Amino acid sequence: MPPEQASTGAWRELLLGKNGLLALALTGGVALHAINVHIVTTVLPSVVRDIGGLDWYAWNTTLFVVASIVGAALSVRLLAALGPRGASLTALAVFALGSAGCALAPSMPWMLASRGVQGLGGGTLAALSYALIRVVFAPPLWPRAVALVSGMWGIATLCGPAVGGLFAQVGHWRWAFWTLLPVSIMQGLLVALQLRPAGERVSSAAAPSIPAAQIALLAASVLAVAAGSLSAAMGWQAAGVAAGLAFGAAAIVWDRRALVRLLPGGGTEPGTPLGAVYASVALLLIGTTTEVFVPYFLQTLHGHTPLAAGYLTAAMAGGWSLGALLSSGHGGTGAARLLRAGPILCAASLIALAIVVPAGASLAPAARTLLSGLALAGAGAGVGIGWPHLLTRVLTLAPHGEEGTASAAITTVQLYGMAIGAAIAGLVANAAGLIVPGGTAGAQSAAAWLFASFAVAPVLAALAARRITNRVH
Repeated sequence: MPPEQASTGAWRELLLGKNGLLALALTGGVALHAINVHIVTTVLPSVVRDIGGLDWYAWNTTLFVVASIVGAALSVRLLAALGPRGASLTALAVFALGSAGCALAPSMPWMLASRGVQGLGGGTLAALSYALIRVVFAPPLWPRAVALVSGMWGIATLCGPAVGGLFAQVGHWRWAFWTLLPVSIMQGLLVALQLRPAGERVSSAAAPSIPAAQIALLAASVLAVAAGSLSAAMGWQAAGVAAGLAFGAAAIVWDRRALVRLLPGGGTEPGTPLGAVYASVALLLIGTTTEVFVPYFLQTLHGHTPLAAGYLTAAMAGGWSLGALLSSGHGGTGAARLLRAGPILCAASLIALAIVVPAGASLAPAARTLLSGLALAGAGAGVGIGWPHLLTRVLTLAPHGEEGTASAAITTVQLYGMAIGAAIAGLVANAAGLIVPGGTAGAQSAAAWLFASFAVAPVLAALAARRITNRVH
């Protein structure tokens, strides 16, 4: 339970002493998950050149995130059954198994299956990090803790592109995955030492049930859109999108009537403050999934090496982390302004990318690199400056008795946004010419259409944010 003593909510209180060690145990899993995301984003062009599968490019993210949704949903039951320590160690073991599978992949189907295993462990780790914030810290520390968890993506911007880019550049992308194994072991030792043992586990009968129907419908929603992207026929692509939207709507309707819920009460109603928060989270994540194709565009259109392309791509996560850390101390009216301004900054940055990335040789190399980096950082910062305030409101608006469900739902909604975004990104890129005609012309067309069309998502998030700030301060 959270400490009973008075808390000031200062960074010093969170980062020093016992709290500091607990924070490291909680955030290390997210850092590992984030580093992996940037490793894969950086090495994926090299993977495709080695084992093929360009038409399955976006599926590496799609399947990873679909499996992460399942892991996030299972995290509540796993936490109840095994306790903080046992649940975290189990998630780390699954993640490590998937990483080894990626390192050994001889073909794209093997890689996709291993990415699914990785996602299952990574999604569970991410959900546990948010869920344990309210368990181990006092409420005044929650905004700082949420910002710290989000800030772990900043660690990833330093480590992920370096690990992925260096190994890809020398032709040994598989070793980028092998490096995740010793890091997983070290994180496991930290968890074992700092988190409570499973002394308070409950019986399986009393543990939270799993909303299996809703999870299946969300997975079907994403996979339907992704399947549509594999066809060159516009009719099949439209059918995939329609089926995906129908499955997503069915998941919402089912959850509203279900005894075992995926989201807490009010979470599926966009007109409620809690529902508007979840909608904003999903829409912002959809906007940022354009990051999946950035390394490919930068290498194909701008001639960057894998290492340089990886670091430029990581500017989006760096902007997110910096924005979250700098904005976490704001409250009241200041927080409301950030919630409204952030999505607009994200949308404007995506429009800038739609202009700069396809420009290719028409811009000087230095200007092209600078403008691309600034636009990517702006897209990330647009999400980050409001992120701690969005997630803190989930924790404070959660109905009594549904706090655990509300915490796990943060990651579920976040991952669904990423998954549906990656699936639609693959569809848009393929339809815009990534495969046919392919090459430079195809990449230019795909980049312009992808960034411009995805700017709509943060605009919708800005509208949702106005509903949040008008109702809750």
